[in-house]
Amino acid sequence: MIGPHAFAKLSSGAFLVVLIVISNGLVTFGQSGGQSVGTALKFDFGPGKVAPGYKQVLADTVYSKETGYGFEPGANVTCVSRSNSNAVRGDLCTSDKPFYFSVALPEGNYLVSITFGDPENDTVTTVKAELRRLMLERVETARGKFVTRTFAVNIRTPVIAAGGGEVKLKDREKTTEAWAWDEKLTLEFNNSHPAVDAIEIVRADKLPTIYLLGDSTVCDQPSEPYNSWGQMLTRFFKPDVVIANNAESGESLRSSLSARRLDKVASTMKAGDFLLIQYGHNDEKEKGEGIGAFTSYKADLKKFVAVAKAYGVTPVLITPVQRRTFDQQGKITNSHGDYPEAVRQVAREENVALIDLHAMSTKFYEALGPEQSKLAFKEGDGTHHNNYGSYELAKCIVEGIRAAKLSLVQDLVSDAPAFDPSHPDPVASFSLPPSPVSYEHQTIGQLIWSAATRRRFGTHSQYHLAVADGSPADQTQPNGAATHPLPRDGTDCAPDK
Repeated sequence: MIGPHAFAKLSSGAFLVVLIVISNGLVTFGQSGGQSVGTALKFDFGPGKVAPGYKQVLADTVYSKETGYGFEPGANVTCVSRSNSNAVRGDLCTSDKPFYFSVALPEGNYLVSITFGDPENDTVTTVKAELRRLMLERVETARGKFVTRTFAVNIRTPVIAAGGGEVKLKDREKTTEAWAWDEKLTLEFNNSHPAVDAIEIVRADKLPTIYLLGDSTVCDQPSEPYNSWGQMLTRFFKPDVVIANNAESGESLRSSLSARRLDKVASTMKAGDFLLIQYGHNDEKEKGEGIGAFTSYKADLKKFVAVAKAYGVTPVLITPVQRRTFDQQGKITNSHGDYPEAVRQVAREENVALIDLHAMSTKFYEALGPEQSKLAFKEGDGTHHNNYGSYELAKCIVEGIRAAKLSLVQDLVSDAPAFDPSHPDPVASFSLPPSPVSYEHQTIGQLIWSAATRRRFGTHSQYHLAVADGSPADQTQPNGAATHPLPRDGTDCAPDK
């Protein structure tokens, strides 16, 4: 049993976990931001014999703030017992549809180990965390075989511990993006036959952290078909490091400073961490006296670099990813003006690492050509990418890490070979199951949530949203990717143009 379990409500509407005590002595968390004692939080999935030191998870174990763990409401999960010979591997929970499992945890870094397998069936599982961060791309087990895979994940709240205050969240960060800031870790299990036997969670605050700051081409996008390279980058690293994506749609260097996003990152930085910085799409829209690539933009970028260096953190500057702007000769034109060159200048002047994503994305788009390159973007959008496009761009970032000879190279997974953006992976060979989250827009400006979205956000949304019980069925493209109209009232996940 779990108890006591208290929450302090923050002014932003989020909840802060104050205390979690597992009665069998596995883990005790103190006030958010620190683990006081304990070794691991363990869950045994299925109705069979429960392994010693584990909490049992059944099909009707639904998440609530009182229990602190469980499936998100609406999960169509079947939990079965195959054998009593092994408590962990003898039973499991599975589904023919994606499902979510959440655990209330304080802000911090965690190692998550998941055991997959089914004594009677082959299994295929994809795991994403929080807002669709790809953690495990495709875990396959043959009938009667089992495997345990571990990844590192960061969870956060808006609270800024050092100096007080909070991040100034946008409305969408309190609704459709709430899982990026709430009181729990949420895992998505997906693919053709996901099967979960056990989960173990261990706090890992000493892990080196790769912080990301940037705009909508970097951030954790909440809804299909949008995706960013920051959501895919997690797939390419061992659990020796953890990625904390603090980027947000619509942000510039100046707006991120004003919203205290850099302050939030700095409040948890430690020596040996990394800060990857990619802005430009929105900075170039800012007008006024003294505003420009070689003036205000460079000055603000140097502020970010200075903060990182002050904490013993390695800053890595990234030129803005190109837009899909072809000329009549089939070449990409530069829509960012002087901003990519400004980033390169700051890298030279500050003697810091540079990843030239502007140049690499140019090669990537031109390799695909004017027509096929559309398949790397959200349909009708020349700025924001889909799963395939962001996956390839994440490979560009990985290649940039290698080219810059950063120590992070040793933390890359073994199946991340060298990548040439002039020869990208064929679109037809890419396959990643879409996450089942969408939202639709009503003409009066309210959010009408589909059944999948109600399942995802219904347990912790304290906001006044219109919920339509009879919302239209989800539409899908021939490739299975969900397509839904996105609101144009400022609540959408991808406003950068």
